Amino acid sequence: MTTTPDFRFRRLRRTKVLRQLVRENHLRPEDFILPIFVEEGIQEPVEIASMPGVKRFPETQLGGELRRLWQLGVKAVILFGVSQHKDDCGSDTWNDKGLMARCIRTAKAATPDMLIISDNCFCEYTDHGHCGVVHDNDVDNDSTLENLQAQVITAARAGVDMIAPSGMMDGMIAAIREALDSEGYTHIPIMSYSTKFASAFYGPFRDAVDSNFKGTRNTYQMDPANGREALAESLQDEGEGADILMVKPGMAYLDVIREIRDGSNQPLAVYHVSGEYAMIKAAAAAGVIDEKSIVLESMIAFKRAGCDLILTYYAEDIINWLKEE
Repeated sequence: MTTTPDFRFRRLRRTKVLRQLVRENHLRPEDFILPIFVEEGIQEPVEIASMPGVKRFPETQLGGELRRLWQLGVKAVILFGVSQHKDDCGSDTWNDKGLMARCIRTAKAATPDMLIISDNCFCEYTDHGHCGVVHDNDVDNDSTLENLQAQVITAARAGVDMIAPSGMMDGMIAAIREALDSEGYTHIPIMSYSTKFASAFYGPFRDAVDSNFKGTRNTYQMDPANGREALAESLQDEGEGADILMVKPGMAYLDVIREIRDGSNQPLAVYHVSGEYAMIKAAAAAGVIDEKSIVLESMIAFKRAGCDLILTYYAEDIINWLKEE
């Protein structure tokens, strides 16, 4: 005779309504931030071969695309510029007439209520593709911080809603906060790429931004083997004044997300990066997975690990799928 336990977990799984009633984690349209690529000098959108469904948009179409997304329910975007005016330090980013500033102004004029975030780095604007000023074959931390201060002030003057520094320079949050506050932009929050790994999952992104990057970023982005350092990096940025922390990439670092969530009360974001996106697309195209189910399960994994916000190229699709639930 089989002994039946007094408590049966399956009681609360019997119907869809019951399952929804006791569900611990939920996805909402407000949870998602959509990356947008804007290329200088093109007239029509350019498909990114390694990221099916993702395009680089011309500046002339940015406003219309953001209005379309707003109507669909996308509440926040992060802007990446694909510059045709690159130099050794990324000076176009602190030019009030440069690509970054123009994109921010266009975005705010088109969709005043949408949250417009600027990715604040230099890799898309330097001719060497690194995230700052290169001295002796490495990125010079403190020289890059000075340029970053000029860049974020330009973004603030253009009307940006949030700054998102991604270069993993030591002291970048303190430097940015000092620059913004000194110019009267005390209201602008900072979402720090606070724990960003030197990851192989970024490969397709280089196609997205037309990067000629050579070598590695191992001296400034984090070693994927280090968990304790990952927590320390985010706590350091919190101490310097970061309003939101971030882990990048996502799926291979759920343990890191949980450690940071347990160690900090700040809002926590995750970047579901280009390689993660491309792998799902490839598997779906091969017919070996159900794309929608895999994506939604992955997003729930981020929420369960402790994330509040998710940056993903699937944001528009997810919002549409949620409407179907």
